[in-house]
Amino acid sequence: MSRFSALEHKIRAFVRAKSANVAMMFALSLLPLAIAAGAGLDYANAMMVRANMMDALDAAALAVGSQVNNKDTDFNKLAQDVFDANYKGPGHPTVTPDFGNQSVKVTGTDNVATTTLAMAGMPSIAISASSMVVWGQTKLWVSLVLDNTGSMTQTDRTGLSKIDALKDASHQLLAKLQAAAASGNPGDVQVAIIPFAKDVNVGTDKVNASWIDWSDWNIQVPGNVPDKSVGPGSSCPLSLRCVNGPGSTSRVNYVPSSGMICPDAVGSSSTGQTGHYYDGCYNSIQQTKVTVTTTASPMKDRQTCKTVSNVNGGAESCSSNSGYPQGNGTPDSSSNVSYTPNYTGDSTSSTPPAISNSNTNNGTKSCSTDYYGVKTCTWTRTITYTSTVVTTANTASGRYDHSWIVNDHSLWKGCVMDRNQDDDTTFATPGNKFPAENSDSCNSATVMPLNYKWTKDSSGDDDNLSAKIDSMVANGGTNQTIGLAHGMQIQMGGDPYNAPSLPVNTTRYIILLSDGLNTMDRWYGNGSDQSTQVDARMAKACKTAKDNGFILYTLFVDLNGAQGNSQVLQNCATDTSKYYDLKKSSDIVTAFNDIAQKITNLRVSH
Repeated sequence: MSRFSALEHKIRAFVRAKSANVAMMFALSLLPLAIAAGAGLDYANAMMVRANMMDALDAAALAVGSQVNNKDTDFNKLAQDVFDANYKGPGHPTVTPDFGNQSVKVTGTDNVATTTLAMAGMPSIAISASSMVVWGQTKLWVSLVLDNTGSMTQTDRTGLSKIDALKDASHQLLAKLQAAAASGNPGDVQVAIIPFAKDVNVGTDKVNASWIDWSDWNIQVPGNVPDKSVGPGSSCPLSLRCVNGPGSTSRVNYVPSSGMICPDAVGSSSTGQTGHYYDGCYNSIQQTKVTVTTTASPMKDRQTCKTVSNVNGGAESCSSNSGYPQGNGTPDSSSNVSYTPNYTGDSTSSTPPAISNSNTNNGTKSCSTDYYGVKTCTWTRTITYTSTVVTTANTASGRYDHSWIVNDHSLWKGCVMDRNQDDDTTFATPGNKFPAENSDSCNSATVMPLNYKWTKDSSGDDDNLSAKIDSMVANGGTNQTIGLAHGMQIQMGGDPYNAPSLPVNTTRYIILLSDGLNTMDRWYGNGSDQSTQVDARMAKACKTAKDNGFILYTLFVDLNGAQGNSQVLQNCATDTSKYYDLKKSSDIVTAFNDIAQKITNLRVSH
């Protein structure tokens, strides 16, 4: 029993012993702690991979959502390709799209290899992430107000011009808007295109429209009428220079043989009228003196006449007596003379004398009857020619009259200026008329009212949105106000665009892109420098649009930040998130894609 008591004592002593207890326990826990730490790193790595997947899944979901109405799309391949292009993490996750009601969810899965956990029998961690894109049912009316000014030909450091980038971006935007239309009801999304510079081109087919104002077209070029010594071959007398005939833009130094003296476009010194053509010409009519003389001295012809009557009747016969015709009376020297102003005689031409009238007088008949009953009558007939007319025309060489001749409306190229203030900043219908103008800032691309003709149809019709984008050519000065005004007007009923009634649940958008500062309109600016007066008109137009429910996106293309911020465009946007300051041409594409996502209500919902 003593041995058992001794053993029991030692056990109890061991239990109560405290020497080296911490070290022992640390040694016993070291392995689990090491495994736990390694597992934390493995799980952290897995979460980082998952985070990288989320960004790429967002892009894939947006890409699939934007093509939802394109039935020819391989959505599995599209989702995987877009994901792969945006995924920056390790491994090769697999993604799968799943369509719901007005939504698509793209899910990605992968197995992330472990290090420490592998020693515990767990070689990988399975991860999964998904991104959902949903879109709304709102109908869309969109006005694309696009800068077509000359500076849009500028290129960025990559050699890409702004106008080419704009065309590319617009085509992509149109494709996304087309895809956003509900299946089976493509008219839910409609787009209008308004290319602008100083003017907007409404199309020459509107030449007879009641809402075109021709009063400015009819204005005579200011200044003195050309001198009367100016005619064909003379040096051009106008300080504005001359062009080669009505409607021409080909400059000449001398008056052409037609004698038409036609002014060139107004120079840069004329505020608000730079590049404006006066739509008329001075003619050159050579001065003349015409003299019409009437000679009233009678010219007589005397004839002896007789008739012989018998049982068979008789015929009258006359024969001229010798010595006639003869003059009788005194000539009348009175004349009718007409002059053109400031006539100076030079050359003379005359017409041959012309007899104007005559009078016949038969004398008394003398008759006798012979033995056989034949009656013979004789008499004397006198024919008096009472007048002759002589016309003399003298032409003055080097002396001309000039009258202002208004150009025919058929020479109009389709452009209109700002309407009278304040209709220039509103969508008033009918409002003031739209003044016709021919100018150097007249766009070749015409406006296209609201429609959903996205591309050329089977008939080959080029009257579609895509073709309109391709027709844009950069030319002219910047007037953002007129573009915005037509962007509003084109969505309103009545003249000039006659938009249909706004459907229920329709949102109105205006996307305005410009690469320059406002330099001129109908009244202000020289076409080169920023005009505060034009900016003031622009601010009014922006307020009108926002006050009437339009949602405005504005984009300022400022290559390399050379011009600084466009405050008027930034203030014009509905809010700061809808203003884009772009520093290179390719940014236009990025910005338009971003806008397309926003206005089609295509959004990521995690």
